[in-house]
Amino acid sequence: MIYPVNDLARAKALYGALLGVEPDMDEAYYVGFSVGDQRSGMTGPVGYWHVDSIHQSIKGLLALGAVEHQAIQDVGGSRLVASVTDADGNVIGLIQAP
Repeated sequence: MIYPVNDLARAKALYGALLGVEPDMDEAYYVGFSVGDQRSGMTGPVGYWHVDSIHQSIKGLLALGAVEHQAIQDVGGSRLVASVTDADGNVIGLIQAP
């Protein structure tokens, strides 16, 4: 799970206390924690393509062989995001503005 934060030091302290572990990656721009066999972080960057209809776009991509990665969700202000993976495992993000 990735949480964007404004104060990395404060977030590091909070999540360290919550998880009961020290970060296994601690950089000025990113802090990652591992708990058991779960690792935080992404395997690479995710670009988000602006689309007019996220429902139609997801449906079309799935019909062409993509696999759902993250279901459509409202991230606030009626802005919808979702992602799929292509045949090579690349994550393709989609975003629909309100």
